[in-house]
Amino acid sequence: MRRPRTSPLVRAAVGALAAALTLSACGGSGNADAVRDDGSVDLSQVTLVVGDQKGGSEALLSAAGDLEDLPYDVEWKPFTSGPPLLEAVGSGAVDVGGVGNTPPLFAIDQGKKLKVVSAYSQGATGDAIIVPEDSTLEDVADLKGKKVAVAKGSSANYNLLAQLDDAGLSWKDIEPVYLQPSEGLAAFKGGSVDAWAIWDPFTSQAEADTGARVLSDGQGLVNGLAFQVASDEALGDKATRAALEDFLGRLARAQVWAAGNKAAWSKTWAEETGLPRAVTDSAVERRSYSPLPIDEDVVSSEQEMFDAFKAQGQLSADPDLQEWFVPDFNDVIEKATAEAKEEL
Repeated sequence: MRRPRTSPLVRAAVGALAAALTLSACGGSGNADAVRDDGSVDLSQVTLVVGDQKGGSEALLSAAGDLEDLPYDVEWKPFTSGPPLLEAVGSGAVDVGGVGNTPPLFAIDQGKKLKVVSAYSQGATGDAIIVPEDSTLEDVADLKGKKVAVAKGSSANYNLLAQLDDAGLSWKDIEPVYLQPSEGLAAFKGGSVDAWAIWDPFTSQAEADTGARVLSDGQGLVNGLAFQVASDEALGDKATRAALEDFLGRLARAQVWAAGNKAAWSKTWAEETGLPRAVTDSAVERRSYSPLPIDEDVVSSEQEMFDAFKAQGQLSADPDLQEWFVPDFNDVIEKATAEAKEEL
């Protein structure tokens, strides 16, 4: 129900829009001057604008040592979750950014000018529905009629949808409260919602800060995938695309490194984000880091998700996802992954 005064959600939306407009003014792929007369690319003249989330690509690449010898500049842009990040990617204000398994589907439904260019499995244990320590709720079926905080269009959005369906409930059986993670944490701590659908490191943070209980996690119900998504503008710019190819290879190597060096990764993640080490330790243990090709398995899994959202009325388009998930960088990522595994 609408309130006569401006709600926190509306204020958050206005803030996100203002941020997107600011980013649009800054622009993304402006690297045309990096292409030499002979058609080769001078990467030293390239700036790659990368959207990032808490404990995301920058922290991971830093921990793995893959930011030390970059032949191009990276301008990092922080975002609270995947949907606003892809808003910036779709507008061309950001060249590429990492998100979970759901934001690309909402962006595709809206016809955003972007493509999914790489994938990796991070597992689904950290994707959870949590409740306060003293909550009387014991299983997902108990959420009927309850207020559940969730970031609309995020991976938590699908996890919640899948969990409800598995419990014999629909989206209409709960009262979703659409909040970005920081607002969701505040609402959860303040007791204004009964449960919170969220992902790590926020799951681990809520457990550590408030004693939150995991009501259910995504294991066996969601695909646990995460993606890098690039703007059409970046992909169409020769110099930016060259930097992007290198960047995706580095990310694949860093993911393999994280899988084999969990303690070192957790330490850097804590240092980069200011989170307590206990929180990052928990989040790292719950995650897997396995680069994957963009292939039929990935696309079909995402298509199942799209169809589920559409059946619930949250999405409405009828796209061919093959056109949005591009395998152009599979060879680069496969090579980088193999090299990293040899080094472990």
